[in-house]
Amino acid sequence: MRRDRVDEVVDEWRVQLPDTVGPAMELGKRIHRLAGRLQEVVRAETAAVGLTPAEFDVLSALRRVGVPYALKPSDLASGLLLTSGGISNVLRRLQQDGVIEREADSADARVAWVRLTPKGVTVAERVVRAVTRAQARLFAPVPEQLQHDTVRHLRELLVELGDEAAPEGA
Repeated sequence: MRRDRVDEVVDEWRVQLPDTVGPAMELGKRIHRLAGRLQEVVRAETAAVGLTPAEFDVLSALRRVGVPYALKPSDLASGLLLTSGGISNVLRRLQQDGVIEREADSADARVAWVRLTPKGVTVAERVVRAVTRAQARLFAPVPEQLQHDTVRHLRELLVELGDEAAPEGA
């Protein structure tokens, strides 16, 4: 069996604190390492178009919901795990760049909406495609069946951890 760098770390822990070694440690370390590789790809692609990863996340979330490409700032913040202060800073910069606009709700003045501008739709689509291509390049050496199996297993793992999607139509 081929070994990865996590195996080396686990071997060291097995000598130092053997009671800490188990599937949970190995899984956590491998997911953390994989997340780091994916973050590198996202950072490189977003930087190439002058965006931060947080700005990319906002643009892609708005584009993903479809026409009219609008969400409330609180929904963006909770969906992207940002604080209200963090989302405000990101939105301010995106608005200055002309890729989003903020608009009061006509039915409730207390509610504001964040909406992609036409320029924002173009930028969002361009960067989502660039990131997706970069992720595909990262995983290109991995056999397709292994990718499919890993997707299925990670989905099952997340569901077991309570990260289940809302029922369809809810």
